[in-house]
Amino acid sequence: MWYTYIILSDNNKLYTGITTDITRRWQEHTSGVRGARFFRTCKPVKLCRLEHFDNRAEASAREAAIKKLGRSAKEALIAGDSPVPLPALPQA
Repeated sequence: MWYTYIILSDNNKLYTGITTDITRRWQEHTSGVRGARFFRTCKPVKLCRLEHFDNRAEASAREAAIKKLGRSAKEALIAGDSPVPLPALPQA
């Protein structure tokens, strides 16, 4: 199982990434060990969105689509009412 996630940082920026283990990845981001370069200058505050996928290709495609969005579209996605068409989520 692969996950695409959005994290809010302490400087109010949104970070998007993928992982197979969100708990481990959160710990890496907060500890600074093996975390994303993005978190060298700020700290993660809140996991805002988590989506699951069957494979890395789907998760990577979703991550790329989210990263192309502007701030307001990302906030709408987090709120659950995104006006931007994105690939359909797999059924739980």
